[in-house]
Amino acid sequence: MSTARPVSTPYGDGRLVVHRAPRGRFATLLLSHGAGNGVEARDLAALAADLPRQGITVALFEQPWRVAGRRIATAPPTLDVGIEAAVRLLRPPAPFVVGGRSAGARSAARCAAGLGAAGCLALAFPLHPPGRPESSRLAELEAPAAHGVPTLVVQGERDPMGRPEEFPDGIELVVVPAADHGFKVPARGPLSQADALALVVEATLEWIVREVAGNP
Repeated sequence: MSTARPVSTPYGDGRLVVHRAPRGRFATLLLSHGAGNGVEARDLAALAADLPRQGITVALFEQPWRVAGRRIATAPPTLDVGIEAAVRLLRPPAPFVVGGRSAGARSAARCAAGLGAAGCLALAFPLHPPGRPESSRLAELEAPAAHGVPTLVVQGERDPMGRPEEFPDGIELVVVPAADHGFKVPARGPLSQADALALVVEATLEWIVREVAGNP
């Protein structure tokens, strides 16, 4: 069962869609979207559909710019304000994981420690703009771990914003074979689209159970 609520921010109303675990909840996962799409992104939708059955409540936060129908995301600091407002409204019990895809992953990494999150999930983390590896955002990704917050990166093998081999050792990384930045895989790739999304879900579930659920 899902419920939707507006989230008031200084930049307009966002929207929080909560998919609650029917029983036996042992964690809450708050996810926000990227700069090119909303909470309907395939990876966010797969997590919201599957994880509640495993005891994890999934809350999807849609930023105000997207709710207002604009095509261009607002500046990164405004995304952080949105996530913080969503957490205040959600008031998630421990253990609580914050995450997102692409720009949402960057925002989650910047906010995780300050929000008191027990974990940070970075889906398709944009390590750098396409074709500009010198403009690294690694410091953002490393920030949660520096404050003792476990971080998982799930990355497509063909992601132009950060191929798996570009991430340094020490970062927990799950690779989706042949997937691009949106976790789309080719028709004749090693995994079907359904299997690729199942890998995202299974990796997230295993990590939350292992690293987060036992450390509220």
